[in-house]
Amino acid sequence: MKAAFYERPGPARDVLTIGDLPDPVAGPGEVLVRVAVSSVHPSDVKLRAGGRPGVDGIGYPRIVPHSDGAGTIEAVGDGVDPVRVGQRVWLWNGQWQRAQGTCAELIALPEAQAVPLPDAASFAEGACLGIPAMTAHACLFPEGSPNGKTVMVTGGAGAVSFYAIQMAKAAGARVLTTVSNAEKADHARSAGADHTIDYRHEDVAEAIMAATDGYGIDHAVDLEFGSNIDALAQVIRPNGAIVAYGSAAVREPALPFYTLMFKRVTVRTELVYLLPDAPRAQGIAYLTDALARKTLDHAVAAEFPLDDAIAAHELVETGNRRGCVLITL
Repeated sequence: MKAAFYERPGPARDVLTIGDLPDPVAGPGEVLVRVAVSSVHPSDVKLRAGGRPGVDGIGYPRIVPHSDGAGTIEAVGDGVDPVRVGQRVWLWNGQWQRAQGTCAELIALPEAQAVPLPDAASFAEGACLGIPAMTAHACLFPEGSPNGKTVMVTGGAGAVSFYAIQMAKAAGARVLTTVSNAEKADHARSAGADHTIDYRHEDVAEAIMAATDGYGIDHAVDLEFGSNIDALAQVIRPNGAIVAYGSAAVREPALPFYTLMFKRVTVRTELVYLLPDAPRAQGIAYLTDALARKTLDHAVAAEFPLDDAIAAHELVETGNRRGCVLITL
């Protein structure tokens, strides 16, 4: 099979190779999927670059990158119902703690990680889901429905935020978001954001209170916890929740503990790779329904052939994109 792979961490142009590898075989409890589309996310390029302390030790002689993808089941291992052969599926956790990800013509992985793809959905749409859409769902719903709540989604132009805004709005929330320019504000509004705040030119806490007539927010889905926690602590309502799925700029943030404690605020981190079975199942059911009924928009920034996987990685690294970057196989 043809695949992209690397044997040491580093810049994409230095370490990423496109070439032939042996075809994988479905083991017990696994399915063999012919990949149609693989998605490149920030976590994928950070892993390849060696920028994820604690998880980026290469650990394998060769790694095929990427967590997410979509394709068709070509064969099944022992213990898997043969009826699954020919089934269209979307994939999650393809390269989490294993050597083989989705940036290859074939991948063998546990059958639970190959979710049936509704006929109404394309492979490209299915490939977008595993990290950003599942993260958005996990950040919004375990504390209960956001119906009737005021929700802040930071970094409104990002892939996770684009889904979180849509999900919160569809559930009946009022949605605020932060952006860094007018183009990103337009992108966030296209997802359904009711109000955008330019964090480069506005005081975020003051802008939130002004936009909500002094009410504040009930729930936050946060991309940069260390940079945002002081402002969020000011505007979060008693018994509210702040769910953070990143803090790249400030890796070890200080917590305004008493401000949060005297509002009884829940602060939770989210790492989609480690979702327990119950919220994972809830998210998969939600996304399957959304795909079947076409109730979610899927922002795709660019598509590349496998031979241009290096360019795809470099585009993700720039941060200058609006949506998922896909590799077609």
